Amino acid sequence: MRETVICIKAYKDPGNIIASIRATIGNDLKDLDASFDLSVTKNKWIQVNIEGEDEEFAENFLIAKYGSPTKEPQIGTHYNGYIVSINDKGIEIDIGTTLLISTGSLKPLGAGDPHQIASRFGMIPHIPVLVEIVEHDDKTLVQFTKKQVDLWWKWKRSGNDRVIVNSVTRSKLKVAIKKTGHGKDIYGIDRLGVMENAIICRKGTDGPGIVAHIGPLLQSDIGVIIGS
Repeated sequence: MRETVICIKAYKDPGNIIASIRATIGNDLKDLDASFDLSVTKNKWIQVNIEGEDEEFAENFLIAKYGSPTKEPQIGTHYNGYIVSINDKGIEIDIGTTLLISTGSLKPLGAGDPHQIASRFGMIPHIPVLVEIVEHDDKTLVQFTKKQVDLWWKWKRSGNDRVIVNSVTRSKLKVAIKKTGHGKDIYGIDRLGVMENAIICRKGTDGPGIVAHIGPLLQSDIGVIIGS
């Protein structure tokens, strides 16, 4: 049997997220000879216990897709993580240990303090992100990867507002949209993680207006990217 911890966090409502993760991983491994069960570590990461003829392949596949938490990040390596908080010093990221992306390392995302930058790109706690460890002027720094930065700028320049929502399944988010009568205003929903999603508004639809209506139906943090 293989036991591996992957970069998915049960930060809220573990029962609900476990059910969603089980369905997602079941789909990931459906063509393999491998059965699995799930548990939550003391730090709220998801542990997958895999058994079967393809268990090694299954483990490697899940780590490649989701990443694995680490307490000893290495220079030159990319890591999957979650936004923990935004404060005056920067943006804190959990990759198995908590790292700070300082204000200076946020320059690729434009001018402003960490709160302004986070607001510009709809950053909220628990959203999955990609970060890298770099060395600059004999200092070890943490920054968002170019892939992550490019994605945020692509969204910002798309002309469509996006509403970023955490701790809700895609199906429950669809129910909230339908219940508020906004189905016609939505182009689609991008899955960012198992319980994290981005609503893509149709051109001319106001993202903050969507938030005002669906927000009361969700127990979620919500961010908005205003398309330009």
